[in-house]
Amino acid sequence: MNKKTDNKISSAQNDIDFLKKVEIFSMLNKEELKIIKNNLKYEEISDGNPLFKQGDEGKEMFIVKKGTITTSIKLPTGEERVLAHFYPGDFFGEMSIFENASRSATCKPKEDSSLYSLMADKFFDLLKTHPELAIKIMYKMLSVTTHRLRNTSGFLTDMVRWGEDASKRAITDQFTGCYNRRFLDDKIEDFYKTAKNNGEPFCLIMIDLDYFRKINDCYGHEIGDNSILEIVRVFKEHLREKDIIARYGGDEFTVLMPETNLKEASEVACRIGKKVAELPYLRDKDGEVKQLTTSQGIASFPESATELNLLKERADKALFKAKENGRNRVVCYNESIG
Repeated sequence: MNKKTDNKISSAQNDIDFLKKVEIFSMLNKEELKIIKNNLKYEEISDGNPLFKQGDEGKEMFIVKKGTITTSIKLPTGEERVLAHFYPGDFFGEMSIFENASRSATCKPKEDSSLYSLMADKFFDLLKTHPELAIKIMYKMLSVTTHRLRNTSGFLTDMVRWGEDASKRAITDQFTGCYNRRFLDDKIEDFYKTAKNNGEPFCLIMIDLDYFRKINDCYGHEIGDNSILEIVRVFKEHLREKDIIARYGGDEFTVLMPETNLKEASEVACRIGKKVAELPYLRDKDGEVKQLTTSQGIASFPESATELNLLKERADKALFKAKENGRNRVVCYNESIG
């Protein structure tokens, strides 16, 4: 392999490493990043030379690789008002991906800059050929865009509402209203990093509805579904606004509790378990299962584990132990569980 080939491989790897740090691509794996890289166009632009002007036709979004880009609008007075600055890793112009509309602002570099661009037709091709990849990008894009628009002027209210609705559909389980697994996998990373950086505790609770298959067999899927809704209502009554409750599977749930130690999480979990067991929903049903109960396993950072994968593994082991010991109980991970 010659030096020219080595440089080419090194440059390609540097591009992949950069794209992984861009928030809208952060959920992509290495192969997906390579696909994105092949659909991006690279360009350089000089200081003061507009990338596009307010009112121009828009067909692509941009990601800043180097430099600083400013966006501004022209006020009725003729004055130019700067709306935002975009730095390496930031993206802008994304509305052109979803709407055939003219540019709402002028964008120009504050210094010599380089960018990647993604054309709208390329993105919709990805939706057809690699839908999971495109959906990951859309979820991140809508999350950032909604936050960005919320901090701008009131004339963007309708766009913010559209972004929030689309974002909500992307991250929630439609049946229960809880967050979905995709959101959980993303958020648990954020909670872990925040806890580690701030030296704060963080708890993970895994919850299963006991004998759910038997409930379905005895009473039918409608009763099974309603049983899930009953326990979700209890979860929401006892969890804080900053806690995350996600539906991991049919009758499987995961709770993330930031700034919470093992003892505090155990107390909340026990209250939830007690309240679920008191629900009268199955008592008058003609079947073997007369009571709704849950098995819960808890692990905490840093008490149970200091690495995220180990934290998940130990919460799962605690849940297994709760089932093994008879169900309808809360088990906190400790070394005796193994």
